Amino acid sequence: MEIKIGVRSVHRELIVETDWTAERVEEELRSALAAERGVFAISDVRGRRIVIPVESLGFVEIGEDEPRPAGFGGTL
Repeated sequence: MEIKIGVRSVHRELIVETDWTAERVEEELRSALAAERGVFAISDVRGRRIVIPVESLGFVEIGEDEPRPAGFGGTL
């Protein structure tokens, strides 16, 4: 699943590919936002952790799990 994270005062968004479900991402985000000085932490598919203080978050876009086509299909 692809997650896009906007950080305040940063012109580019972070794009994280994760094995987490949309529900888990949302749950982690909600608990981070509920904490007084919370941080949003997520793991990518390579095992790296991305940690962002919630006061720096601009947005979090949770993508859909979408099966990727295999092969060299194209339109004729």
